[in-house]
Amino acid sequence: MKTTGARSMILFLLAAGFFFGLGVFLYGLVTDGGKWAVQPFNGHIKGNSVSSGEGSVYDRNGTVLAATKDGKRVYSSDLDTRCAMLHAVGDTEGNICAGVQYSYRSALSGYNFITGLVAPTGKSNGCDIRLTLDSDLCRLARDKLDGRNGAAALYNYKTGQMLCLVSTPDYDPENPPKDLATNPDYSGAYLNKVVSSTFTPGSTFKVITSAAAIENMPDLDSRTWECNGSVVINGNKITDIASYGTLSFKNALAKSSNVAFSQIAVEIGAQKMQAEADKMGFNRSFSFDGTDTAKSSYSVASAAKDELGWSGVGQYTDLANPFHMLVLMGAIANGGTPVMPYMVQSVVSPVGIPVQVGTAKTGDSLVSADTAARLRDYMRYDVTYEYGDSLFPGLNVCAKTGTAEVGGGKHPNCWMVGFSTNDSTPYAFVVLVENSSQGSVASAGRIASALMKQAGGVK
Repeated sequence: MKTTGARSMILFLLAAGFFFGLGVFLYGLVTDGGKWAVQPFNGHIKGNSVSSGEGSVYDRNGTVLAATKDGKRVYSSDLDTRCAMLHAVGDTEGNICAGVQYSYRSALSGYNFITGLVAPTGKSNGCDIRLTLDSDLCRLARDKLDGRNGAAALYNYKTGQMLCLVSTPDYDPENPPKDLATNPDYSGAYLNKVVSSTFTPGSTFKVITSAAAIENMPDLDSRTWECNGSVVINGNKITDIASYGTLSFKNALAKSSNVAFSQIAVEIGAQKMQAEADKMGFNRSFSFDGTDTAKSSYSVASAAKDELGWSGVGQYTDLANPFHMLVLMGAIANGGTPVMPYMVQSVVSPVGIPVQVGTAKTGDSLVSADTAARLRDYMRYDVTYEYGDSLFPGLNVCAKTGTAEVGGGKHPNCWMVGFSTNDSTPYAFVVLVENSSQGSVASAGRIASALMKQAGGVK
């Protein structure tokens, strides 16, 4: 009897394990069947391509960005548009994982749980996707980058619609270069730098240090700092590009004084600096149409005082993700809480029924309303006092530049981040130019200017 009972228990456990496994499989089939079906090794997909479905991709104005013709995936008839939209649309082989042809490959291929990849009529069920992006604006960003590596993005911080998203280097997805994998000129060409990369932020991080100062230094606007070109902290020298003399806080931000901001970071202290950076989105990912962004990073728990000083000016081990900086600009513009960017406007079935519609979603608060208001004032002063309103005529832009030293014999990475406070042009932007021999305003600033003027209809 004992033997029979033991065998029954074993059979029961085996049966339970079988049905549990079957349940897990069926759940996965329903929720992830589309992803399984469009894997490159599936021979039922034409050419073993992850993105060779029949569905087309359009920009916000109806411009065709990708389609299938005679069984082959084709792209815009304009070479510059193909290259400018590469990282948003993706490639045929699925190497660009942040592109919609990869992340929405099951919708484009037409997979559904009942009929699989092909409808009973023998035709594809492929959905069409319309993006919020403006291909003209993306083409302008690529043109202004002028062969330099970098990234540019612009979105409506009220609606969340991403209007421009460009990453370089790029290539023609219709005719990929044969040496794409070996030519150093194409290094990083598969990477959407807006979404999936991090860079030393340089002085753009002073926006975070400013927020920490606002919240921890009640006499901030009555304080002054003496800048003689350098300051010694913990036996190590922190330098500026000039001797600025006596600086108020807003002038220290406008002049982007390392001397002042390193001392401010040390006075605030590592714990409060870390807390402010974490609150403002560092050390966590954001979601962009189902893709997790790279994490901006800030860590000063073990930093010496001079290292803490350098961290406060955006050097040390600081890293920033361009998408995160864009969201942060949107948050400051919106009173502290961002409307999250998205670029998939709609996914429409072959019979014209929308199966997904992009909507504005509110993110977590990144900064208090009072602090956001003061940051807007300071960043507006940056433009009127230092960069010049002529850069953004009639747009009432608030902005901050950054010149990030990267070492290795390279020129600095140049940033500009900001937003317009006009109700008619509620746009936030981020521009990064890598290895730039020009200053931030001359490189990133001019690109931001061109994008904001075209988006805002400024002649």
